[in-house]
Amino acid sequence: MTGHEKRPAEHRDPTRGGAQREQSQQAPQKDGEQVSIDTAGVPDTAIPELVIISGMSGAGRSTAAKCLEDLGWFVVDNLPPALIPTMVELGARSQGNVARIAVVVDVRGRRFFDNLRDSLADLEAKHVTRRIVFLESSDDALVRRFESVRRPHPLQGDGRIVDGIAAERELLRELRGDADLVIDTSSLNVHELRAKMDAQFAGEEEPELRATVMSFGFKYGLPVDADLVADMRFLPNPHWVPELRPFTGLNEEVAGYVFNQPGAKDFLDRYAELLRLVAAGYRREGKRYVTIAIGCTGGKHRSVAMSEKLAARLAAEGVETVVVHRDMGRE
Repeated sequence: MTGHEKRPAEHRDPTRGGAQREQSQQAPQKDGEQVSIDTAGVPDTAIPELVIISGMSGAGRSTAAKCLEDLGWFVVDNLPPALIPTMVELGARSQGNVARIAVVVDVRGRRFFDNLRDSLADLEAKHVTRRIVFLESSDDALVRRFESVRRPHPLQGDGRIVDGIAAERELLRELRGDADLVIDTSSLNVHELRAKMDAQFAGEEEPELRATVMSFGFKYGLPVDADLVADMRFLPNPHWVPELRPFTGLNEEVAGYVFNQPGAKDFLDRYAELLRLVAAGYRREGKRYVTIAIGCTGGKHRSVAMSEKLAARLAAEGVETVVVHRDMGRE
């Protein structure tokens, strides 16, 4: 990812070819004024699906937005949060011409940012289906991206890039906690981010729940986008078996060694049962995406083997599952 990519999406008129707005439904008279969505008389099936894209500057918001635009979404870049309900209202009155809207919200509109929570509450009250995608990245990766393009962070002012990053993290902390999908782009290139977005949004039918099962090594740090973390270091390490050390958890002999250890199969059974309970709660709460991180020391043997088995269990139970081995081959 790069810190300078910013391709404004084409701003099309969602009312073109559809019903015009009534004169009584006017835009706010001053900056930041909250607008309440009015979809009276509009069938629920006509209300657009909404995705809000936000996250750290330099983490790939523009790439994520461009991906959705390529998938046929109507994308609006840097829309003041107070105007999101108005955007949805226009889409609802477009006679189906605007069925899916993606809005990019970032700190360039920070004077409007406080209105986002009110807008989200308004949308929820009107039963508008909305999802929040949050693009995350490590401080080191963000610093490298901004330095590579020799541009300042939008919030650094007279300080350093790291000061701007810290200020932005604090500003976005609550929104990150409310996100339906968090994508860590620290080690992703543009194509890998697009692949992740395609995996989540390209399907014609929305599955009940989508899961990413990620193996990782604790010595390389916890995945920042993990919803659940499990530790496999209670199992003997195949690293200390000379004939197994060169291989990974994808190898049948390594996997066999891992699952022949006391507690391995019991853990798989009980953790899968726990995930069934958690998944049911996520569905009730409207959460569609979950990232399950399985860790061991180096992310090469135990976590890889367990992630593969766990992903197979989830897939067998109807959960659309993607497996990612973050640190395999890193040694």
